[in-house]
Amino acid sequence: MQSTPVSGGASVSDVMMIGQAPGPREPTLKQPFAHTAGKTLFRWFEQFCGMDEAAVRSKIYFAAVCRCFPGKNSGGTDRVPAPDEIRNCALWMDDEIRILQPRLIIPVGRLAIVQFIDCAKLEHVIGRKFRVAHAGHRFDLIPLPHPSGASPWHKIPPGKELTERALKLIARHPAIRLLD
Repeated sequence: MQSTPVSGGASVSDVMMIGQAPGPREPTLKQPFAHTAGKTLFRWFEQFCGMDEAAVRSKIYFAAVCRCFPGKNSGGTDRVPAPDEIRNCALWMDDEIRILQPRLIIPVGRLAIVQFIDCAKLEHVIGRKFRVAHAGHRFDLIPLPHPSGASPWHKIPPGKELTERALKLIARHPAIRLLD
């Protein structure tokens, strides 16, 4: 792992968004989803939930499976955190869940999703709501695909329709509606 940890700030919220890990720019910009993937993610929330980036950042607690940028692969893409790195960071996320006791968790991307439920294929979990117990707490889970430009999944069928269905579920969730 490289760089300093990135945190979403100290928002107390009934909604928690959990990503994989910061990208290379997030440590400098000092916030999660601060670059290309974030632009897509916040566009989704504006379109489906009526919340702009500032509202999302101030009302939703941001966490990550791993808090530091994992570095690059030999091919130049961002490296996926290794199982031991995920285990080393797991206590942070578990403690945040225990402290916040969110009503809704939104895992973004497969690595975040599999921390809570099985995800052999994104089309089996995106667009659905799950009731989950984790870290001694029960909550609703509505997974989203990663909004990265590296994957076209959320732009083509069936991913596009399933992503829209997931965002509509998020928009209708009582924890989101109470954020207004």
